[in-house]
Amino acid sequence: MPNTAAAPTAFWLAGREATGETTFDVTSPWDGRLVGTVSVPTEAQVEEAVAASVAVQDELAVTPAHVRAAALDHVVRGLVERTEEIAQLISAENGKPIKWARGEVGRAVSVFRFAAEEARRFNGGEAQRLDTDAGGAGRLALTRRFPRGTVLGIAPFNFPLNLCAHKIAPAIAAGVPIILKPAPATPLSGLIIGELLAGTDLPAGSWSILPVPNDRMEALVQDERLPVISFTGSDTVGYAILDSVPRKHCTLELGGNGAAVVLPDWSSEEDLDWAAQRIATFSNYQGGQSCISVQRVIADASVYDRLVAKVVERVEAQVTGDPTDPETEVGPLVSEAAALRVESWVNDAVERGAKLLTGGKRDGASYAPTVLEDVPAGATLATEEVFGPVLTLKKVDGVDAAFAAVNDSKFGLQAGVFTHDARTAFRAHRALEVGGVVIGDVPSYRADQMPYGGVKQSGVGREGVRYAMDDYTYERVLVLTGLDL
Repeated sequence: MPNTAAAPTAFWLAGREATGETTFDVTSPWDGRLVGTVSVPTEAQVEEAVAASVAVQDELAVTPAHVRAAALDHVVRGLVERTEEIAQLISAENGKPIKWARGEVGRAVSVFRFAAEEARRFNGGEAQRLDTDAGGAGRLALTRRFPRGTVLGIAPFNFPLNLCAHKIAPAIAAGVPIILKPAPATPLSGLIIGELLAGTDLPAGSWSILPVPNDRMEALVQDERLPVISFTGSDTVGYAILDSVPRKHCTLELGGNGAAVVLPDWSSEEDLDWAAQRIATFSNYQGGQSCISVQRVIADASVYDRLVAKVVERVEAQVTGDPTDPETEVGPLVSEAAALRVESWVNDAVERGAKLLTGGKRDGASYAPTVLEDVPAGATLATEEVFGPVLTLKKVDGVDAAFAAVNDSKFGLQAGVFTHDARTAFRAHRALEVGGVVIGDVPSYRADQMPYGGVKQSGVGREGVRYAMDDYTYERVLVLTGLDL
């Protein structure tokens, strides 16, 4: 449950609870109430965590797979047992509607379960015969993966449990120490993972969860003892990190302005009803605060007018309000400042000639589900990630124009293509400049075990448990000589 007691919530330092000398408050974006008070680690405590992670690297790397898998399974059981408590905490600190918060806990369960499975089969070694030419006679290459070193994981506010899970679980599965920095706005959910990990047999120092403020992040980013950085957040911050540490191995999961393409063959009433409902839901879920929420709808002229009417109708039917209400689908943004930014972008687009079809109203940190069409190319809303419950509509003629419109963006995270044609699906996979193409659905679909990441300014590297494990490790080859192959 949210911590409203006088004692601050502790952080996790090298596997144990600790408190610092200062605290900060976590408040609800919905009603401003105090959700909890969190202790902030001192610089000396951060140094202790980093030093402990370095000291334990060799021990953790050779910790048996069954021990690491058992630790991950323990977290799975804890998350399942405490699902409702954790969902309420996510909703309180993030403003996420409780229905989506419960879903987030379920996804975190899957992440740790996938990681436990991967821990049991990871790094089995790949053998390669080298006697394919005369110089390699009697030689065999054995390739295995080894840790690059301690991971610095930096998590965002929008999925405060699951995106912490996506940093921590692959590290443990691969035998790699990790220091996690949760988002200052939503640290409590990530700290719950620490409570669960504390009940495992992992070596001390394997993991720390440190809610340090953003203005102290630079020191961790620059620390040469942390050779791997896994960052999820804005493209501005992500590329600033990458530019500042060019010799580090960085995985950046950054922004997007996800496009849903509706092509001429997706034209029956049933087709358009499905597309409209999925678009309306996933342009607004999490308050639009998802990197793969639907921001752009690109529809063929042959279906455009029918689709627009259905989309507007279903957007207006979205239930907004109190995130604790099980019926609520759209809650507040993470802060009033975030809602003010969204409001300014929408107002700018309208002033430039965009047509507002519904929404466009702000109340504190809440912003009404909004639909616009004819947004001019020069508007910020047309080029940047809105990260709010706002949807833009564009009419095009034909597949070529639709795919060109998707690619006319500095981002390239995921795209959804509504088509029944298999050839068009494969063409989309080949032509669209994104990290993932979803056929028959919106770009917002993500399975936590699949490779997830983008191209262009949407980032580098991939998450999804096994793919993150690969990023945290590197291949080392062993050549054996004098063998009878």
